[in-house]
Amino acid sequence: MRKISFLLLFACITLPTIFSQARVKTGIEVLKSNNFEILHNKKVGLITNQTGVDLKLQSTIDILHKAPEVNLIALYGPEHGVRGDHTAGEHVAFYTDEKTGIPVYSLYGKTRKPTKEMLKGIDVLVYDIQDIGVRSYTYISTMGYAMEAAAENDIEFVVLDRPNPLGGKKIEGPLVEEGFFSMVSAYPVPYIYGLTCGELAMLFKNEKLLNTEKTCKLTVIRMKGWKRKMKFKDTGLEWVLSSPHIPNAETAAYYPATGIMGELGVISEGVGYTLPFQLYAAEWIDPQLMANAMNDLNLDGVLFRPITFKPYYGKWKAKELNGVQIHIIDQDKLNLMELQFRFMEVHHNLYPEIDVYALSENRHMMFDKVTGSSKIRENFFKNYHFSDIENIMNKDVEKFRELSKKYYLYK
Repeated sequence: MRKISFLLLFACITLPTIFSQARVKTGIEVLKSNNFEILHNKKVGLITNQTGVDLKLQSTIDILHKAPEVNLIALYGPEHGVRGDHTAGEHVAFYTDEKTGIPVYSLYGKTRKPTKEMLKGIDVLVYDIQDIGVRSYTYISTMGYAMEAAAENDIEFVVLDRPNPLGGKKIEGPLVEEGFFSMVSAYPVPYIYGLTCGELAMLFKNEKLLNTEKTCKLTVIRMKGWKRKMKFKDTGLEWVLSSPHIPNAETAAYYPATGIMGELGVISEGVGYTLPFQLYAAEWIDPQLMANAMNDLNLDGVLFRPITFKPYYGKWKAKELNGVQIHIIDQDKLNLMELQFRFMEVHHNLYPEIDVYALSENRHMMFDKVTGSSKIRENFFKNYHFSDIENIMNKDVEKFRELSKKYYLYK
């Protein structure tokens, strides 16, 4: 009897503790604690995906659907769909969510911006998606386009805020230039922008970056407990893969260090293997030679080790690739975006016969869209020298840092 009583007491103490370890309450938790007050007596549309969850990993879709105070009538899915069951780049048509019976409208097909018909009957649009703090990751583009549509249709827009996994201090890369706006660079912000999605939404609105003359009726449901110095591991929150190749929060720091180069399709960045975005590899590379050369750069906050592997799927499936695994030791000391250009410079010195630029000719337009300009491509590939683009990469950082401070919701 005493053993049973002890076990019951232990369970009562430990089970709630699992959920109290989180030091941060996201926007959905705060919304719940306020009894969904801002949504009362309104028809609600929800923009979300698999990352929209509470501390118990319950979907925001299901939370709002079950709440008697909330009338959830439509769902809107970004890239990968509202429950994350679609692959990267897959265009998803209109469908019905099997669990709730609620109609789902795709915002990653022919329609990137909600239409008037898609918003029919909606009083308020709620946005709850975990992004990774990088401009080319399409979720913030979806948010901005939806804000424009909400403004044009006189609909309220509510952002349930979530942490920036890179923290709130890291800013890297130039602003997007005219002529290079796209789904992967929809608004003129740096490649790494150092804001939460709620702060970014405020900047979009108040700096008049939205492509509409009407004003968005924006409300941000702030987190509790988040600090700008926090990386995701500091929040105590569980990470839900934000896309198939960002399986954990640590991968978010590798994406901006390899993803731009990955667009060229000449050197593998690890997609197709168990270390997505954490590698530089190709069939012709001598892994030890490359590891030595990269470590000889003495870059703060990163180390490299030789690696040989065979991807399980994708362009290089079953081919033996050689190169280096990136080990980010301290991302605060490292310029993440710069790293891939440092690698391509070293690679060019070791393998001058492999012309990455010529081999990637059909991918240059996408490369420019991701970097937000043609200047980085035009200047770097003349001589494969990072020094030729360093000023371009850094020219907007401090100015944007000062501008963005106006929208800080957290210290």
